[in-house]
Amino acid sequence: MVATIGGVRVRRRRRERALFFVAGMAIDADGAPRAYHPRGSPPGLDFLANAGHPGNWWAVVTDRHGEPVVQRATDPAPGFYVSTTALEDSARGVADPRRYVDSSTVAYVVVPARLVEVAGARLGDFAVVRNRRNARIVHAIVADTGPAGKIGEGSIALARDAGIPHSPKSGGQGGDVVYVVFAGSGNRRPRPQAEINHQTSQLLKAWGGRERLERL
Repeated sequence: MVATIGGVRVRRRRRERALFFVAGMAIDADGAPRAYHPRGSPPGLDFLANAGHPGNWWAVVTDRHGEPVVQRATDPAPGFYVSTTALEDSARGVADPRRYVDSSTVAYVVVPARLVEVAGARLGDFAVVRNRRNARIVHAIVADTGPAGKIGEGSIALARDAGIPHSPKSGGQGGDVVYVVFAGSGNRRPRPQAEINHQTSQLLKAWGGRERLERL
């Protein structure tokens, strides 16, 4: 066993780098262009309180005065705040919504900071997720980090593809989600979903395939 986080045991077989655990799934909207909106209409995909509050914003870009940056007419969602993920495309500007991993279109998992510290999981690593309740398997990337004591969180796209209610406000699933993170497999950069699917399928096959995943 590597660690116990929020009551969930994270395991790794000897001489392997892949980590695996079983938990629920909370839904993370971060990185989606429509994740957060100033109070009023239209509403964001998630509650604004989950992005922070005046003086302490943690999930949106802020200007030099500490105020959230609002997307412009040429951005994907004008009027909404620019929502961030820890994994980002450094070739794009900080205030560009395309710099971050879009929760609504890319399947990603969130790992607690402790998993990064003790198990070598990194942003940009590949992961596979299986929903035990319907046997759906989804290929994903590690795109965000969360609190040290919380584990089991994924993007809107990940939940949708796994057959889990995917609203950040009311969705999620309590238990029965298997996560396998291939620690050290990525290059610390965002990837398109097609590339995530290809790379993860190769890693899963080498690790033991669907058969091993279903035994966890």
